[in-house]
Amino acid sequence: MRILLPTGAATEEMVRRAAAGFDADVIVTGSIASFLTPHALRTLLLRKKYDLALVSGMCTASFEQVERETGVPVYRGPRHAAALALVLPLLGTVTLSRTIPADTFLVAQRADDAMRRVREAEEAAGFDLLIRGVKIGGGSRMKVLAECMDAHRHEDIRAQVEHFFGLGADIVDLGFGFDATPEDVTRVFTRLDGIDRPLAVDSQVPALIRAAISRADIVLSLHEGNIPEVGKEIAKAGIAAVVVPGERTLRQNIAMAKRAGITCIIADPLLQPVGSGLVSSLTQFKPTGYPLFFGAGNVIELLDADSIGATALLAGMAHEVSASVIFTSEHSDKTQGAVHEMRRATEMMVLAADRPYPKDLGIDLLVVKEKRRRREPPLEYDTITNAQPVPEEITYDPKGNFRIGIEGDQIVAVINGKAVQGERWQDVLHTILAHGDVTLLDHAAYLGRELYKAELAIRYGRSFEQDGEF
Repeated sequence: MRILLPTGAATEEMVRRAAAGFDADVIVTGSIASFLTPHALRTLLLRKKYDLALVSGMCTASFEQVERETGVPVYRGPRHAAALALVLPLLGTVTLSRTIPADTFLVAQRADDAMRRVREAEEAAGFDLLIRGVKIGGGSRMKVLAECMDAHRHEDIRAQVEHFFGLGADIVDLGFGFDATPEDVTRVFTRLDGIDRPLAVDSQVPALIRAAISRADIVLSLHEGNIPEVGKEIAKAGIAAVVVPGERTLRQNIAMAKRAGITCIIADPLLQPVGSGLVSSLTQFKPTGYPLFFGAGNVIELLDADSIGATALLAGMAHEVSASVIFTSEHSDKTQGAVHEMRRATEMMVLAADRPYPKDLGIDLLVVKEKRRRREPPLEYDTITNAQPVPEEITYDPKGNFRIGIEGDQIVAVINGKAVQGERWQDVLHTILAHGDVTLLDHAAYLGRELYKAELAIRYGRSFEQDGEF
């Protein structure tokens, strides 16, 4: 396969190194590869016979007409020349995109393939329990149980439950504190009528458990203190129970639950937080003959670190001890998004089943840090001017000032009672400029900065404060 690799002078050496060993012509078309024009590419393609051309992924021009005139397919290479060495070996086995940079396209394709394998593995997996169509144990994917703490206090519990299912929860647990009443429990479950997904109730109070039995699919935190009072009713309802140790051991409480007639049992040895016995509690996660419950959420909530890495690590621990259900929560601001993170982590563990490490799976939990840093060629210039401080006295735009904020997944910019909203900062800024609401260049630059900060806040689930640090 003969390949044309047009490039810029700045990246020529990098491209030549990547192309070594391939039947490829590396031709410099200017100083910057992304400035390649359709005319220049057409001229190159007419000189020799090529099977394909791979242009910089940073090119903004359309080469559709060039393809029609020359008959040579023109694909987008990676955005950064450093990634070309990873792309060239795939040519002939993978069809790249004509519009999407190769690195972006291949990442998306690998992710799609990874998720297909996760779905196929789940479809083929056996199970120990089947709860409202959801497989538990038996080689199926670890199921994510997300908790709504103090469910009776939520203004819109239905929206919260649906939100957690939308984030990837397999089971939603409704927690009721000691201040709740049986009427509260009944009211909460009534508001969830029509949600045909697994719901759990988490309470140690027999009266509250009893109020939930008619709809709950799982009861959490059964032990020697409440099994004698509600065990037979749970057994009669045929629902599952998560059994924990208390004054008696886990095995003793499981035996007590079995004597009460409960057959759908999930064993929870109780994972302890960091500093309170995390490592020693892991030793209790041994085969019991029942699916294991892994309470990762308590560890994450009680650790002042970003939830993403902690989630991935704890999911890996749960995978190693063959846990079937993993618990997470979003009680605090720092754990917002943890349900989605945990779902991704459990999918990673499925893909890692036949590997020594959960690495290069096609999906990941990298959010801010990069897996591989991009190596760009140094900038070239003849002169340099040191930036001068911005004047302390601000010149306000005669058109007025903007108030910028975020609402859900939308950036909102308001001026003189008019609002512009959008998901991308550049769309909002373009609309503002098109409406003629900015007359000063420094004001336009300021808006670009603040609107981009707002987009980053949405992307990373952070709060946004205009003129504040991100």
